[in-house]
Amino acid sequence: MIPTNPKKRQRVPHHSTSTRHPSSADLTRSDSSQKLRRTNSNASFNDGVFVRRATPAVSSSFNDATTADVILRLYVDHDTPFAADDSAGEDDVQIYLHSDVLRRSKYFAALLSDRWQNPNLNNGVDSKNNNNSNCSRFICLSFGVSANKPNSISNHETVLELLYTDNFTSVINNVSTALDLLPVALELLFEDCVKACVRFIEAVPWTEEEEKRVIETIPFLREEESRELLSRITAEDDSCEDMLHGLILVAIHNHPNMAFVKAFVAKLLRDFSSRESARRVLERAFEETLKIVKESLEEYSSPDFRGDETEAIQRLNLHTAMTNGRHLLWLVERMVELRVADNAVKEWSEQPAFTADLQRAIRDDAWRNIVPGLPGILMKSTCKLANAVTAGTILAARQVRMKLVKDWLPVLIVCKDNASPLLPSHKTLYLELEQTFLRIISTLPMSDSQELLQQCLSFSTKNVDDCPHLVTAFNTWFRRATRPPQADDDDG
Repeated sequence: MIPTNPKKRQRVPHHSTSTRHPSSADLTRSDSSQKLRRTNSNASFNDGVFVRRATPAVSSSFNDATTADVILRLYVDHDTPFAADDSAGEDDVQIYLHSDVLRRSKYFAALLSDRWQNPNLNNGVDSKNNNNSNCSRFICLSFGVSANKPNSISNHETVLELLYTDNFTSVINNVSTALDLLPVALELLFEDCVKACVRFIEAVPWTEEEEKRVIETIPFLREEESRELLSRITAEDDSCEDMLHGLILVAIHNHPNMAFVKAFVAKLLRDFSSRESARRVLERAFEETLKIVKESLEEYSSPDFRGDETEAIQRLNLHTAMTNGRHLLWLVERMVELRVADNAVKEWSEQPAFTADLQRAIRDDAWRNIVPGLPGILMKSTCKLANAVTAGTILAARQVRMKLVKDWLPVLIVCKDNASPLLPSHKTLYLELEQTFLRIISTLPMSDSQELLQQCLSFSTKNVDDCPHLVTAFNTWFRRATRPPQADDDDG
């Protein structure tokens, strides 16, 4: 979990800084340097107290032995935090530095200040690594870096070199470098470098691996530094659902390449980790779209206006119902695909007013020339939901199954009676829906199925052999009706 506590942990140097003489240990790790806290980057440490100062004009060069007054030995600490290797090697680097430049780092500012508060202390040196003449001319320091981090010596060298410039852009030019240098800058309390690293990281894209490293680094940043990074990787609890809902609305309402966008959003919904979130988003869009279709048909079926604008408004109502009917079908398909259509079936089965308006609209010949596909598009949604019920994809309660057939069977009958000859494909749809309704009826109690089967006589055809589904449904009902009642077993 990403920490969001505004009370960030304090940056206390956790590296190893050591010298050779026990008496000089206070030089490298005194009480005051251990108690360092990050303050404003324009502050320095003077006589044990941080004071504000301007960044000095740097005229010295990095690792210039002719002008340096500090020798810093960097070594890889393989053992305890305060242990140092007795011999120089590939994990041991000596760098010539300048004390006035080092003070840009609050850590070194405090370290050097401690030394000047103890002027009688000689520099801690290792005779194997620093000769006596150097110790009379230089402040000699040793600094242990972690052996657990790759390129640790190199990263420390780079940050030390950045002390000599105000232009970090030539070095901090990719996320990986910024993430390598940031922990070192934090360790040395080099505020300008910290700001440069954070600013670069915040402004550019990350790979997934880089994002993991950013998350690991955030706890070491102050609140104001981490705020922008956190806003990029954290969101409100319901933001995912809001995002998905917004994508659905764009896909079905606003995007010109609707088919491609719908296919992409469908993939996002399939791949989304939370099925319940997908359910809530789809149900929300389903209810909103269904409401538009219902209102459009209600206004078409019961207009409350008169005059010349009547025809134009009626055409608009039909087009609105048709357009949103297509959106509704797409939503139903997604809900069935994800097996989250339970509430949609229940909602679809409780539409007596909607189905009555739809029947009135279909009986009116005006729709044939305006939206000939309207009945078919709405019955496709009915067929999708009904098929999911019979397949067991949706486990609908008995009342829901009965009401689904009871409300939509009359619509199917009206659609068949008023079918448009321009759309022969609807004949196949209506036949499929007949078969599905009959299968649902077979799941109902005998009294309910008796009532509904009587309404299905219109499924019959001129040739009885052309309606085997109807014959099978009635044969099933009569077989059950004539079966002797089963008596309770009496073992006594």
